[in-house]
Amino acid sequence: MHGQIGDEIQEADVTLFVRAAKGIAAGEADQLDKAGQTILQLVQRAASFAEENSRHALDTAQRLSHQLRAAEDRIAELEAELTAYQERADRADQWLHRVYTEIEDRFLHQSDSRRAVNGAPQRSQNARRRADQELKVTRRSG
Repeated sequence: MHGQIGDEIQEADVTLFVRAAKGIAAGEADQLDKAGQTILQLVQRAASFAEENSRHALDTAQRLSHQLRAAEDRIAELEAELTAYQERADRADQWLHRVYTEIEDRFLHQSDSRRAVNGAPQRSQNARRRADQELKVTRRSG
């Protein structure tokens, strides 16, 4: 049976016998064995470091992936809010235009007709157009 103490002694004896048969001195064999063992230990350490680095890289990638998903979700939320606010601003702009038109129709046209009756000069079409253009420019810049 392999792995028992008796077998290990027999394997060591066999190894020594093979070395002696090949003419390898015990001191040279010990140095060679030590060098081989050292190399194997270094390889094992390198493999352990590589495995740890791989685990760390995987953990970092997963963490960053979660952060990216959260950021994408937040962007989608903000885009939805932006759309809602844009629609709300458009509705407010429509209401402002409607109120402006209503005021102009009710008050400015009435005062123009009163001026005409009283002999005061009426507001010209050009003046109305300029006022409309100024209002449009004001809305765009605001």
